[in-house]
Amino acid sequence: IQWLRDQMNILDEAKDSEAMASQLTQQSNDGCYLVPAFAGLFAPHWRSDARACWVGLTATHHKGHLVRAALEATAYQTKEVLDAMQKDSVNGVTKLKSLKVDGGATQNKWLMQFQADVLADVQVVQPLVMETTSIGAAFAAGLAVGVWTSLEEIQQLWAVQKIYEPNMDDATRERNWKGWQKAVTKSMGWVDEEDEEDDTKKKKEETRLEHIRAIATAALDEADAAAASAGHASITLFLVAVAALAGGFLLGKRHA
Repeated sequence: IQWLRDQMNILDEAKDSEAMASQLTQQSNDGCYLVPAFAGLFAPHWRSDARACWVGLTATHHKGHLVRAALEATAYQTKEVLDAMQKDSVNGVTKLKSLKVDGGATQNKWLMQFQADVLADVQVVQPLVMETTSIGAAFAAGLAVGVWTSLEEIQQLWAVQKIYEPNMDDATRERNWKGWQKAVTKSMGWVDEEDEEDDTKKKKEETRLEHIRAIATAALDEADAAAASAGHASITLFLVAVAALAGGFLLGKRHA
């Protein structure tokens, strides 16, 4: 959603995505999907060669469909991870009954309902306080200074704002899910192995140079402090000159 707002200029504000998605009253997105593999696909696919793509576009689609596709992708990817957790659990016995959500995205009522629709038999529970990380830090601090005396006392403070129940027929859900799975396959294989190796080498080189710069900077700071305490300004100037020459040599060697 941030990408749609800042890079594509489709949205003025992130919150506008709810209204745009809600304008489409049907339970499908007319075959339009966004696979947000901007840096590859992570769990459960683990495909670094994947890249983001919109698929299924026709001349009838408009920016409302594109925004909705981005929201839908969030729900689909959540389902993928939960399905993987279910598959990896012991004998597959771990069955999710409710999904407690938090964060800014939970303010989007359309997304929360679609998430429940995608998961089929799982409730999506929205808490009264949506910033769980912040309130968790507050609870921990409160326990430390005696505002609360036990975890049980804190548990009583947690409250539900809304519970979203599935409201999509099975046929539509299955059709949408198959469309998503097909869209994911279209995002794979965009980065050639040679290109991926070049990117990896470039990142390693950048990391190495940053490490060298950090060591040089730390050494120079220590030498400068020692020289200053001894009252030898000339030593400091000499070390600065040596560091500058060394840095120039390293960078020149890299470019050569």
